[in-house]
Amino acid sequence: MSELMHGPLFAITLTLLAYQGAMFLYTRSARAAMLHPTISGATLIALALMLLQQDYYTYYQNINWLTFLLGPATVALAVPLYRQLHLLRNMAGPLLITVTVGAIFASASALIIAWLFGANHDTLLSLTTKSITTPIAITVTQDLGGITTIAVASVILTGVVGITTISWLFNKLDIQDDRLWGFCLGLAAHAIGTSRAFERSAVAGAFSSLALCLTGAFTAIFVPFAARWFL
Repeated sequence: MSELMHGPLFAITLTLLAYQGAMFLYTRSARAAMLHPTISGATLIALALMLLQQDYYTYYQNINWLTFLLGPATVALAVPLYRQLHLLRNMAGPLLITVTVGAIFASASALIIAWLFGANHDTLLSLTTKSITTPIAITVTQDLGGITTIAVASVILTGVVGITTISWLFNKLDIQDDRLWGFCLGLAAHAIGTSRAFERSAVAGAFSSLALCLTGAFTAIFVPFAARWFL
C-alpha cells in the first residue's frame, strides 16, 4: 500500500480527483473567482498530501510530465486567435503598445517591490517572469540562473490575484468591453487569466490568448537582455 501511494498512479489519481472536485465547487458557486480550480484544486491537493503525510516533491516528480502539456496547450490558443482575426487586425497598433508597456511594468514593478523588501539576487531574477505563462517562465528563469520554484509560485500567485480582482476593478471602472477584459487578463494573469476570459466570451478568450502569447514572447526576449545589461 505504501509503495502504491508513492507511485505515479496515486499522484495522477489524486490530481484528477482534485480537479473534478474543484470544478464541482466552482460551478456550484456560480463560478466565484476565489473558487477557481487553480486555487481550490491546489488547496485540495495540499490538504490531501498533508493528511496522508505524503512528500510534495515525490508527488511532483510523479506528475511532472503533466507540465509538458502546458506547451501544446499554449500553442493551441492559436485556434481562437484565428477565429477572431478580423477584430485583432483593427487594433494591432494599440495592442502592441499596450503589451510593451504592460510587460515592462509587470517585471519592473515586481523587481522594485522585491528589492525594497530586501530580496536577494536570485530571487529578483526569478520574479522577472511573474506575468508570463509557466512554460516560458521556467525556461527564461533557468537561462537567467534564477530559482524556478520561486518563478512558478510567482506566476501562479499573479494569475490568482488577477482573476480574483478583475471583476471588482473593471466594474468600478465601468469597463464591460470583452476585448479589454480579455487582453488585460492575458497580459496580467497569463494562462489562468485566459481560462477566466474564455468563460466570459470567445472574443475575450481570443484577446487574452493574444496578450498571453505576445507578453510571453516579448518578456522572453527583453528580460534576458535587460538582466545581462544591468548585471
